[in-house]
Amino acid sequence: MAMGMTMHNFGIIGSQGRMGHALAGAVAAAGYGVAGGIDQGGDVLALARAADALMDFSSPAALEANLDAAMAAGKPILIGTTGLEERHHWLIDHAAQTIAVLQTGNTSLGVNLLAFLVEEAARRLGEDWDIEIAETHHRMKVDAPSGTALLLGEAAAAGRETTLAEAAIKARDGITGKRTSGTIGFASVRGGSVAGDHTVHFLADDERLTLTHIAENRAIFARGAVKAAAWLVGQKPGRYTMRGPLGL
Repeated sequence: MAMGMTMHNFGIIGSQGRMGHALAGAVAAAGYGVAGGIDQGGDVLALARAADALMDFSSPAALEANLDAAMAAGKPILIGTTGLEERHHWLIDHAAQTIAVLQTGNTSLGVNLLAFLVEEAARRLGEDWDIEIAETHHRMKVDAPSGTALLLGEAAAAGRETTLAEAAIKARDGITGKRTSGTIGFASVRGGSVAGDHTVHFLADDERLTLTHIAENRAIFARGAVKAAAWLVGQKPGRYTMRGPLGL
């Protein structure tokens, strides 16, 4: 452990999944400890009491119980579970009144810095620059656009002072007509074993700007999650994003 680091022990919810194993390795590599790990049917309250912070990469169905345990133990929780719906976000907002909660669709530090840059570019370049987001993932991925692509789209929409729901074009087929100004387009490619490539194109007359992140190994998500969980320990109650650990 590096000089000046505080020793933290983290509880891993969803410990037997691929991300759970990656988290355990990243925690050890960072010089921290694992307070324990649970999966479906495990005692999440006991884990929360033993840990300095929880890391939840389980399932939306388990989120309410995990938040209840974190609140009962007074411990912060990082939520990396995807597929959350409106009710889940209400539960997170409620919990954030009592404990520190960091929820994100992607824990990669590089991706979250990219999102910050995308928002800044969208704000400064204006609507005469078209925005298109392209993503490539392995053949086994079941959703499109990816959660990361949507995160980047939300950043672009924020920079334009609109919402992704209003601006997104997620499919084009046949005679679609000319491009509508101010929209944010998405394109998805699936194949091979690609961990995740994301590019945001800003296109204007006679010039283009592209911002790209390439994930070469899923370990990047575990490393970012550990950094975020360590940052979350000691934070005041509230709802946080990955911009906190990045100092943005």
